[in-house]
Amino acid sequence: MAAPAPAPRPPGLCCCRKGPPPGPEAPPAPPPPPPPEPPPDVASASSSQLFRLRHLQLGLELRPAARALAGCLVLELCARRARPRALVLDTHPALRVLSAGYRRAPAGEGPCAFAFPGPPPSEPATVSSSSLSAPSTASTPLSAPASPDPGAQAQLARPLPCPSPDSPPAPDLPPPPCPTFPDPSAASCPLVFRVDPFTDYGSALTISLPAALQPHQPFQIIIRYTSADGPAIWWLDPELTCGKAKPFVFTQGHSVCNRSFFPCFDTPAVKCSYSATVKAPAGIQVLMSATQSTYLEQEGVYQFYMEYPVPAYLVALVAGDLISADVGPRSRVWAEPCLLPTAISKLSGMVERWLSAAESLYGRYIWGRYDIVFLPPSFPIVAMENPCLTFIISSILESDDFLIIDVIHEIAHSWFGNAVTNATWEEMWLSEGLATYAQRRITTETYGAAFTCLETAFRLDALHRQMKLLGEDNPVSKLQVKLEPGVNPSNLMNLFTYEKGYCFVYYLSQLCGDPKHFDSFLRAYIEKYKFTSVVAQDLLDSFLNFFPELKEQSVDNKAGLEFERWLNATGPPLAEPDLSQGSSLIRPVETLFKLWTTEPLDAVAAASSVDITKWRPFQTVLFLDRLLDGSPLPPEVIKKLSECYSSQLDAMNAEIRIRWLQIVVRNDYYPDFYKVRHFLEYQMSRMYTIPLYEDICTGTLKSFALEVFYQTQNQLHPNLRKTIQQILTQGLNPLPTTETTAVATDTPTMVLEDKPSETANSAISLRDVNVSA
Repeated sequence: MAAPAPAPRPPGLCCCRKGPPPGPEAPPAPPPPPPPEPPPDVASASSSQLFRLRHLQLGLELRPAARALAGCLVLELCARRARPRALVLDTHPALRVLSAGYRRAPAGEGPCAFAFPGPPPSEPATVSSSSLSAPSTASTPLSAPASPDPGAQAQLARPLPCPSPDSPPAPDLPPPPCPTFPDPSAASCPLVFRVDPFTDYGSALTISLPAALQPHQPFQIIIRYTSADGPAIWWLDPELTCGKAKPFVFTQGHSVCNRSFFPCFDTPAVKCSYSATVKAPAGIQVLMSATQSTYLEQEGVYQFYMEYPVPAYLVALVAGDLISADVGPRSRVWAEPCLLPTAISKLSGMVERWLSAAESLYGRYIWGRYDIVFLPPSFPIVAMENPCLTFIISSILESDDFLIIDVIHEIAHSWFGNAVTNATWEEMWLSEGLATYAQRRITTETYGAAFTCLETAFRLDALHRQMKLLGEDNPVSKLQVKLEPGVNPSNLMNLFTYEKGYCFVYYLSQLCGDPKHFDSFLRAYIEKYKFTSVVAQDLLDSFLNFFPELKEQSVDNKAGLEFERWLNATGPPLAEPDLSQGSSLIRPVETLFKLWTTEPLDAVAAASSVDITKWRPFQTVLFLDRLLDGSPLPPEVIKKLSECYSSQLDAMNAEIRIRWLQIVVRNDYYPDFYKVRHFLEYQMSRMYTIPLYEDICTGTLKSFALEVFYQTQNQLHPNLRKTIQQILTQGLNPLPTTETTAVATDTPTMVLEDKPSETANSAISLRDVNVSA
């Protein structure tokens, strides 16, 4: 999508979002052609094909005590056709629309401001020493409608005008923010709207439009709303944070969750720039996925501006007890105070090294800042590539190799996924497969081919494990998956998206003969499609046009390796990469595994053959994964394995320990069960707790799982608690609901971005799909 015009005036810069260094002024670029209509998206109820979204503005008030967000959304739009009757946006039952309004958008008008009515969310406190103040603008408050009766939202209703920002607040909570516009001559008027069911992961918000609306005429839609515990917004009490000092909130938009954050065109085919003004309780640091940010000391609000067009799922927010430190010239890490020293020690100097390697391969990093925020263990996935501000679960800090891969994968998304995005969720491999390929090119440049091959072998093992469990004919193993109406796109997120997608991209690179030639193609592909959304045919046509000699050879129709077959055949990849350059790291793992699984067992020879404490973590993980695949093992083998390795593994990271404990559980090795209990008593992350609970409940030890759960449930996030309860109650009467479990939300487990349902098939643990976004 072309950049919005006119672009809103960005706020000033502060230290946490510095712009690029000044340089010579470039000549003005020719105006881009109008963006094409987005393709149909069965996961979106919106009428995105009828409108061009130019910019969106958010006014947000965070209310952690009520676990609620009060918001005002201003959409800047143009109709593509004459006199559209209605605008349809994606929303969610957790989001309550209070009013909708229409306003003509005056030419050249700057962004609106937001007035926050009612008392502040907490007692005032001393604020930062920033000298920035709010810009002085003449403004007129919007006469925003009040909340209709809750039961009337399913019917067309004309809301009534609401109180001005200075009016007394409602008896329960203050109303949402109201926008104020620089041009008072453009009056606003209320619109009728209704909310209809769509799927179990969203609703349709239909807003009637003025009859005289003409094509390409800019206008604004103003929506005031509140949102509680929806799938996008995760509220954490202080007890669920690492420091246990202050409340915490974060959003997770991928794939279709942000419709519970704000009403939107929740499809990756639609991109726009955005700005936001956020008010939070004193002492709470707010961050967003934006290129620029300021803190307005007098008003006590944060302002954010994302100058480049992004899809709705990449609008992200996090707020809590966060402090920061620079780890490079354009990067800093944010974390709770107790975690920041570890984050600095692991990433200082490294992020710039990885960014520079990526730029040498795929061109300039266009987003300005690359910052990282470490989230509490309740973060439902490993990492998320929000532009300018990658979200990563803090649990991964202790696992060095995994931290390296996760950060580099999210860096790769800056080009593949964020700059150029899959236009439909049916082709997520266009983001994930290309990002995985780019990640491995970056690790080859920075850590060598052997390390990259080792990590690839580990992931391909997981792919084949998942394929064995799901079956080779399962339609989710296609790269172009048919998304049926009502099916949550997050259900399609699996290792095929990453690893089968990677194998196809790797195959394309091999057709070129030299990976550097393919790097050149990818640079041209990024430059051509930057800030737009694409389908597979765009990539493949560009590839064949870039290499006309390959087009002449009809490589797209090579028998058995046809491009169409790559995209639409079920089962394993049609070809896999040559990993022989990793033999120095992979062969010792294969040798040790063979020693432990060959009969008769020579435990002395196996134990003395190699010192695994000298291995790279991925080597140990690959060895343990293969032991897991072979479980249950003969009793003598598991006994000797424990005697030889158990104490050594205790000192290693959680990614290694979780695998050993799964081996213990799957082999009913009771002498080490106390370690399983200890691990679950101190883990709050779903990526470590769910696999163990699934394995325990698959066997005869459900009573052990119940006992541990009842002892530890208070330290788990309500969503995780609910998922574990579902695992524990399979085949049993429902667990009694206690006061501590009653707060579990109605959030479906299937919307947690990049994990299949943990309870859909108990044989598939998160170990098999533990991949970054």
